[in-house]
Amino acid sequence: MAKQLVVLGSTGSIGRQTLEIVDYHKGRFSILGLGAGANFDLLSEQVRRFRPRLVYLSEADETRKSALAALGCKLESMEEMVVHPEVDLVVVATGGKAGLPPLFAAIRAHKTVALANKEPLVMAGHIVTDEARRNGVEILPVDSEHSAIWQCLRGEMGSVPGTLSTISRLLLTASGGAFRDRRPEDLAEVTPEEALAHPTWLMGKKITIDSATLMNKGLEVIEAHWLFDVPYERIEIVLHRESIVHSLVEFVDGTVKAQLSLPDMRIPIQYALGYPERLPNDFPRLDLARTGNLSFGPVDLDRYPCLRLALEAAKRGGTFPAVLSAADEEAVNLFLSGVIRFTDIATLVERVLSAHHAVVEPGLDSILAADQWAREECARLAGIVHR
Repeated sequence: MAKQLVVLGSTGSIGRQTLEIVDYHKGRFSILGLGAGANFDLLSEQVRRFRPRLVYLSEADETRKSALAALGCKLESMEEMVVHPEVDLVVVATGGKAGLPPLFAAIRAHKTVALANKEPLVMAGHIVTDEARRNGVEILPVDSEHSAIWQCLRGEMGSVPGTLSTISRLLLTASGGAFRDRRPEDLAEVTPEEALAHPTWLMGKKITIDSATLMNKGLEVIEAHWLFDVPYERIEIVLHRESIVHSLVEFVDGTVKAQLSLPDMRIPIQYALGYPERLPNDFPRLDLARTGNLSFGPVDLDRYPCLRLALEAAKRGGTFPAVLSAADEEAVNLFLSGVIRFTDIATLVERVLSAHHAVVEPGLDSILAADQWAREECARLAGIVHR
């Protein structure tokens, strides 16, 4: 029987690749629901191809609603879709905090979640993981780094996150982004187009800019802390230009496991969709003889101030990670819009963090309030009116 999926963020990079895998494995997966933001045309194409019964579009006027209804699907909120009794797996690939409400709804409805959205764990990791534990729900990581760690832990005694006592360190790899070979003094003048030219990965705009600042790696450290219940002091980052080794786990006996593959997000997506099985595919294969040397090196925090800020916010805890995430999202949008320079991203985020009065043990309302404050403060500091 086909596994019934709801894909939130279906028109984004992860969502499109998820549907590509569903299309490849005909008969194994079925799309029950699709959720998207503003891309009505692409969503309509996806509805025609995959015939979901349920659909959501955040920016839908009456004309668009009628057009989607005419395609034979029912319009529902994301929260309504994920709790449908026939749903087997919810893929959360929305951007920003939009994924939080449907994620909580899915967990409370005891649905397995494939999580590709960083913000829920960065903003509210303690709440998300507590809720998942209380409801006996598995959160399957889709990020390549966290999928790699998850795969390295399979087969280890007590490998359920939170119970593994044999982990010594988690090592997340980082490519270094588009400007890894640029002199720091030249970065003030780089353009958004240059920043979006990632050397090894093809991703959405936000995460590509975050890769250039290495903010993404700081956010991934926070995610790894919550997903695998490992203290921050035992999570490290290593530069790896080739993006072949996606993460490593060192165990207490000195053994190190690594997961290797070509830089192709379809691989971790498919692993989450098919879990606990490994499914075949015709994706390009890794040829180590052709790849040649794999290089590793330390990270220079002076070169990547956004990473330093992320690690500091992680250790300070409370509402600082939520403020970090929101300020970074706003600053990246300002850079992509040409309002600020690339080097202003770190400056803005640091100023917002410095102005923040944290809630030490926040609930969800405090986290969302901190998120909203950070966005407004970032806009104010950038000299524009927040809308």
